[in-house]
Amino acid sequence: MECTIKWLDGMSFIAETGTGHMVAMDGAPEAGGRNLAPRPMELMLAGAGGCTAFDVVLILKRGRQDVRGCSVRLEAERADIDPKVFTRIRFIYTITGRNLKRETVERAVHLSAEKYCSASIMLAKTAEISHEVELVDA
Repeated sequence: MECTIKWLDGMSFIAETGTGHMVAMDGAPEAGGRNLAPRPMELMLAGAGGCTAFDVVLILKRGRQDVRGCSVRLEAERADIDPKVFTRIRFIYTITGRNLKRETVERAVHLSAEKYCSASIMLAKTAEISHEVELVDA
């Protein structure tokens, strides 16, 4: 896996991933940015959310569950001093489907958190991680 980051101007950067996708990043105005794109740390948080959502949907589909929707909201706190690592992250899952069993969905979340989601497992080295699940019947 590889990624190349190029400085554009001010505090704006563009990342080109090894698969050829582009992602813009920018800083806050007080740090010289123009607030045109997500901050790098926001993208780390989004990456962890995407990673676990991918896992949960895949696990539920493989388990022949009638999953119809999945969203994950992440609420994070960071250290006050440098390095401003994440110190606490709350993952809040809303899973929509038909006849979903809470135990099955919670098991999928647990498997993602403990075994499959490399991003959240790395972040757990500095952050206290918690998970909540809301089921919506549809």
